[in-house]
Amino acid sequence: MTRKSDQSTGAPPGPLYTSDELDARRSQSAKRRRRRVLLVALVVFLVLLMPVVYSYATYMMRPSSVPWKVRSVEYLRDHRMAWLVNDVENWWYGMHAPKKGGPGITTLPAFGGASSPRPRTSASATPYRPPPVKSALPVALKNEGQWRPVGQTVGGRPAMYTTVFRSEADYPSILTYAVWIDATRTRLALYPGRYEPPNANPRGPMMIPQGQRQWALAAFNSGFKQKDGGGGWIVNGHVDVPMVAGRGTVVAYPDGRVDVLSWSSSIPPGSVVLARQNLPLIVMNGKPNPALNATQRWGYTLNNSVRVWRSAVGVDAHGNLIYVAADNQTAPSIAAGLVRAGAVRGVELDINAEWPTFNVYALPGCRNPFKVVPNYQQPATRYLTPDDRDFFVVYAQRPGGTGNPGVPMN
Repeated sequence: MTRKSDQSTGAPPGPLYTSDELDARRSQSAKRRRRRVLLVALVVFLVLLMPVVYSYATYMMRPSSVPWKVRSVEYLRDHRMAWLVNDVENWWYGMHAPKKGGPGITTLPAFGGASSPRPRTSASATPYRPPPVKSALPVALKNEGQWRPVGQTVGGRPAMYTTVFRSEADYPSILTYAVWIDATRTRLALYPGRYEPPNANPRGPMMIPQGQRQWALAAFNSGFKQKDGGGGWIVNGHVDVPMVAGRGTVVAYPDGRVDVLSWSSSIPPGSVVLARQNLPLIVMNGKPNPALNATQRWGYTLNNSVRVWRSAVGVDAHGNLIYVAADNQTAPSIAAGLVRAGAVRGVELDINAEWPTFNVYALPGCRNPFKVVPNYQQPATRYLTPDDRDFFVVYAQRPGGTGNPGVPMN
């Protein structure tokens, strides 16, 4: 387009716009088109994102005992993003793995917590108690590996002992926390959590029942989520999750005996009061399972060589339970710690910093709870309010009683 001729001068008509003006107009038009494209893209993105936002908000608004950050990670795991979480976790823990060697520690942290006075008994009346745990280091620290009574007594005698020790000479600063539980003075119970196992019926109170708290001595974490561990779950002979042959299994019998064994299809589910499976045994015949050094994973999210918080439970040669937990552990190292504490068979429980928990109740009624495992992400009152995951409770054996006092779900 051109301008009209100048009537006064008779000059020929010129361009309607200068080149600079045309460039500016083209630039403005391009910007408007880009804004329209971006706006359309944003609207489409928000429309596509709305179901995700709704899903996440709904998930996070459900009742839960877990901090929101942990729940956010759990949301990703439960919604087809486990691969991303696993990769990030493996990278993170690999970058922050402890270094071998170093001067180590010179003193142990306080351990043992509150305890009733140790009774005075004659040598002939002294019940069995576990021998001291030998440190992996040439020179043990003061009180390292020495068992101390912890929590309430049963019949005037300690029912549980605890100790701290080092199980890896290459890592002299890493401590393993252990609890020994006298099977002759206690009963073991298993309870469903709010969401684990998913098919539990009845689900019960999802915490230590109020009517059973007068006998409760301690509570500790169970194993992986059912979709991750894939093992079975039985309470009162009722199979909520089918059992899997060959899986490591914590069991309790009607007469109060407990065991950790490799499940066999020949075991009638109705013969046990409870059974909780996780992965294959990590301790067999008093030694770590040789397969722990192979490529098989003892953990859905972290392979067996990643150093992270891990927990495990086993039985000694006398049929007593031994619980251990420690930070910066591989599957082989937590197995070695369980063996060092005296276990002849054992199974890994839950892993990652959020979950290992062993809480002791210093007074009847679950009063004065305290933590044996120094997990800052879980309070000592865990399991006294509804919890997301299933868990074990250690009860005092009632005088003249049989069976398991903690199993009723009322």
